Amino acid sequence: VVHKDEWLIAINKPAGLAVQGGSKTHRHLDGMLDALRFDAPDRPRLVHRLDKDTSGLLLLSRDRRTAARLAKLFQARDVVKTYWALVVGVPEHEAGVIDAPLTKRGGEGRQRVEPVDGGLDAETEFRILDQAARRISWLELKPRTGRTHQLRAHCRAMNTPIVGDHKYGGRDSDVEGLPQRLHLHARSLMFTHPQSGERLMLEAPLDDVLTRSWAFIGFDETST
Repeated sequence: VVHKDEWLIAINKPAGLAVQGGSKTHRHLDGMLDALRFDAPDRPRLVHRLDKDTSGLLLLSRDRRTAARLAKLFQARDVVKTYWALVVGVPEHEAGVIDAPLTKRGGEGRQRVEPVDGGLDAETEFRILDQAARRISWLELKPRTGRTHQLRAHCRAMNTPIVGDHKYGGRDSDVEGLPQRLHLHARSLMFTHPQSGERLMLEAPLDDVLTRSWAFIGFDETST
């Protein structure tokens, strides 16, 4: 838990934990929410999601009214979401916007999204925070839309797959010396508190595995 007040909770979700269950997913955050009830009469509610393999900041509401207001903030794109990623290679530009419509392809278990003309609008702001020997980059990613696997597909579209992302980068996503796990972290959320009106900036630190990866490359996670 990185933030808790009367109306909402923010947690640092570990990589490998699904947010919701499915036909082959029996261990998931939604089934654990009673443990985050604390002093509230109801179990907290999910208001947005992260991929199973993505770590980082996830908001939970502590009552029905707050859940509805948070959902409206996300739908209206009034929540600034910032992610950190290690990617293989270096983007052509130091910063910019990836505007690549996406569509889903493949059956259950093999589903992925691909840039396709006429697909659903998908935009991501990116900025290079650091790079090492033009072989690996630390990117700041801010999705303007919330499509499935948007950041992973957009990084692949720039020919800079996220480290450890075998679904979109295949073997090109492997980096010697780094663990074969997705190096994508939901770093922060900035929004207006739906009850108090306070402007909140919440951050989730990197977990131990990602901290070691950043340090192995020589990146200083405290420099931003």
